[in-house]
Amino acid sequence: MKYTLHSRVGVRAKLIVAMMLLALFPITGKADATLDKIKSRHKVAIGVLVNGGDFGSIDPQTQQLIGWNPELARKLASDLGVDVELVPVQTATRTQFLIAGKVDLLIASMELNPERAESLGYAPTPFYRVGGTALTQRNSGITRWGDLRGKVVCVSQGSSFARPLSTEYGAIIKGFKSSADSLLALKGGQCVAAVHDSTLLQPLVRKGGEWAGYYAPIHDEILPADSVVWTRKGESDTIAAVDRVIQNWHRSGWLIATEQRLGITPPQPLLHDLHQKLQGT
Repeated sequence: MKYTLHSRVGVRAKLIVAMMLLALFPITGKADATLDKIKSRHKVAIGVLVNGGDFGSIDPQTQQLIGWNPELARKLASDLGVDVELVPVQTATRTQFLIAGKVDLLIASMELNPERAESLGYAPTPFYRVGGTALTQRNSGITRWGDLRGKVVCVSQGSSFARPLSTEYGAIIKGFKSSADSLLALKGGQCVAAVHDSTLLQPLVRKGGEWAGYYAPIHDEILPADSVVWTRKGESDTIAAVDRVIQNWHRSGWLIATEQRLGITPPQPLLHDLHQKLQGT
């Protein structure tokens, strides 16, 4: 068989890819089912939350997913050496998508808490930290969490903020399918405030426009927690591979640079802390 320069280049390229995959997915016996699937089809399906904010939205011109979550999902797939399939998810359905196998991983503004950790797996190194804040009309008189007692508050179905709002602050919770529906209900007067991730609400306040009459007056965030990449329970090999990638993001400063490029403010101190911590490792 004739062995050409073109074929030698092709073999060499395949060997390089194989070596990259071996570094990310070391051979330690049979890998977990998700890792096997990712490797065999050379593609990872990642669920990303698209709520219209800086962390996930649709470009009206290209119809492509843009923002923090899609950027991280694409970078994660690239660093794993595979293609990516981005799957838009909503707050109320993201966990079901993962458990049912519709996605392999979740990068969906889903913060770490004990309840989620009971039923799902996750890469332990966080890629962000975020808490909840309240959006309300400027004339509402709301200035602290305690002011919500006895008042109707809009949240997304499945929101981790619902429990503390109800049990600690006495708010009357009204759940909606998505954050967009919750914010629409706030505009329609169905609640005195909408409580969501600060990363969703703060950009609305900064941009003004249709939200010029609203503000986020409560400075302390509710349930500040780490944002992590979620997997199904027990997928230790997938978790290890993903965590190595996230640590490299911190080590190289890529997350800090991406936050700056996307104009996400204020800067998240956790990114600088982990960059300093991991840079020398």
